[in-house]
Amino acid sequence: MRNGAKAALVGGVFLTMVGAAGFGVYELVGDVGGGNGVETAAAEKPTGPPTRAEAAKAAKAFLAAWSRREAAEAAQLTNDAVTARTALSDYFESAHVSHVRITAEEPVGRTVAYAVEATVSSGEHRATWTYESELEVVRGETTGRPLVDWSPEVLHPDLAEGDTLRAGEAEVPPIRLADRAGQELKRSEHPSLGPMLDALRERYGEKAGGRPGVELWIDPDGSAPRQTLLTLAKGKPGTVRTTLSTAAQRAAEQAVADRPNASVVALRPSTGEILAVANHREDAFDAALLGQLAPGSTMKIVSASLLIDKGLTAADRPAPCPPSATWQSQTFGNLPGLAPNENATLADSFARSCNTAFVKFADELAADDLTRQAQDAFGLFRDDWRIGLPSFDGRVPASGGPDTAAALIGQGQVQLNPLTLASVTATARTGAFRQPLLVPRELIDGPIAEARGLTPGTSAQLRAMMNRTATTGSAAGALAGLGGDIGAKTGSAEVDGQASANSWFTAYRGDLAVAAVAEQGGRGGESAGPIVAAVLRSGA
Repeated sequence: MRNGAKAALVGGVFLTMVGAAGFGVYELVGDVGGGNGVETAAAEKPTGPPTRAEAAKAAKAFLAAWSRREAAEAAQLTNDAVTARTALSDYFESAHVSHVRITAEEPVGRTVAYAVEATVSSGEHRATWTYESELEVVRGETTGRPLVDWSPEVLHPDLAEGDTLRAGEAEVPPIRLADRAGQELKRSEHPSLGPMLDALRERYGEKAGGRPGVELWIDPDGSAPRQTLLTLAKGKPGTVRTTLSTAAQRAAEQAVADRPNASVVALRPSTGEILAVANHREDAFDAALLGQLAPGSTMKIVSASLLIDKGLTAADRPAPCPPSATWQSQTFGNLPGLAPNENATLADSFARSCNTAFVKFADELAADDLTRQAQDAFGLFRDDWRIGLPSFDGRVPASGGPDTAAALIGQGQVQLNPLTLASVTATARTGAFRQPLLVPRELIDGPIAEARGLTPGTSAQLRAMMNRTATTGSAAGALAGLGGDIGAKTGSAEVDGQASANSWFTAYRGDLAVAAVAEQGGRGGESAGPIVAAVLRSGA
């Protein structure tokens, strides 16, 4: 749910809330008398926030009118009567709600929580719909009367501006989401896949076969997938097979579960197949596929490949790491505690994640050099990825001024997400760009993205530098105990207004590449690193 409100339905029986002594609980089933029940002073317009008693009285009047299906009357008891009347009318007419019972709790200040039990009917099908929400009472600007502060969440906690409720035969059949082996991926076992299941159903439900059911759903305003709220009659599900691995998905979800605003993606470098996508966020945003954040020093994988391709340096050639570096009046430093090394090679500076070593090369690069490298070698920032669902394929714009240097260390205008970073790592591991895929190629309409990839020499140097980073460099702590063909890069990205940097980490082990971000998680190895390590250990 978008705002965290929970519905309460156990075995088809609605659990009535019990309020504390004083205000108690009132139940509204259409038998409350008419009128708004709120009196205003005739001589002087009331000012200041409504009292608790005023909030209780205004809320009771509104909820009573709603429960009687009196849309116009209920709307007049809000501070946006026109919008409220349209929404309430749609609630009864488009959502086919035929009966409403509302049970309200005592006010907490000016806020009143309540539970709704409604009957939804469509043709011969009927079902009981139960959920909880809340409203706030404010004072009307013109009259000073206590009024319900109207918002879509008053009707249902998952509604947003522009959304509507609809009931009837579903536009697409339900789907059974399966992993690469055909095993069902259940929403209850993989909560991170809930939004993805809705999006895959909308995109591939008709192709997957099956038969539509009868449902109540939210028809969103925009590109978000529709959300089913109630099933009146079950349809026959079709199966959509994905590239996901149950083992990797389980490990990914467990890895992000204890870290707020964390996301991770795992994929197979040899094929581009996505093995896991997991998010742990209160807002349900799919930051793993759609996020747009500065990637910090993980961008040095792309930057290092550019420096090597341009002949400016190489893994075993100089890339000094001074304490600071200035580019066009902006001074860049390193992470606290990083000792300078004027004799460092590129491999030294890469493994220790020295910012100044990369900034020093800005003088020798054109404003669009990094952009071209990102596009041509790594397939980024071309807006042509077709993975099976909407995704963001990175932003590495040509930039002048201080941003030219900032981009080399993953700051400025550069933006990636775990999907794009995992793809970068996969390209470094194999030398070839393979566009990530979430569903079988035959389900995707149109061509998928292509890029030239890396020369064998550049790819070999990147692997050697990433291996050193993973075994003795900044990523070694997070990957301790993991052996074999392994490589990694850490990153942290400062964001204005945040107390801590965003933590980034990416690594490969054999034919598995994983990337993660933990917002405000600090250094890369501290928060994102353990997430990546846990998925690598799954052995998917």
